[in-house]
Amino acid sequence: MFLVGFMASGKSTVGPELARRLGWDFVDLDSRIEARERKSVPQIFRDDGEPGFRLAESNALRDLTQSLERNSVVALGGGAFAQARNRALLRDWPSVFLNAPLEELWRRSLTDGIERPLRKGRDQFARLHAERLHFYRQATITVETAGRDVASICAEIEAALHLQPATEDGRKASGASLPANSQSGESQ
Repeated sequence: MFLVGFMASGKSTVGPELARRLGWDFVDLDSRIEARERKSVPQIFRDDGEPGFRLAESNALRDLTQSLERNSVVALGGGAFAQARNRALLRDWPSVFLNAPLEELWRRSLTDGIERPLRKGRDQFARLHAERLHFYRQATITVETAGRDVASICAEIEAALHLQPATEDGRKASGASLPANSQSGESQ
């Protein structure tokens, strides 16, 4: 499953906990991009601009969707799901839009200690959010995160997608699993 949403929506916080609860792998797409490109996301933006980063992001996502061998929770960067080619890659996978009010997202983005190349000011932040919101709403489900703890967010996702947490010994409990990716081998 893929977690989508605007910057500071909680993808990198909810993702590892949800994966732990399900006994699945957790993958952070930005970390994958940094490993592939051998530089940080902010450095890619500085060196190659947003178009260069978006190309690296799409390539990393394509490779990831073709190589997942286990059920995984994948946290996407804030702009990944706004790209048509990326949404096409994810059409056979459940996606979860983590939503929060704009003011809360702004506040979180200022206090989380993450360098965000596209957070340039409050007005620009609001415009970018408005541009992307339509795309996020195309996700399989939407979960509101404002004022909620991670456990309740995970429980809502599990219930909405009919997933069962792993047993205490880490084995998968009964319940639905994700569909196999039918796109393997396709070129985009």
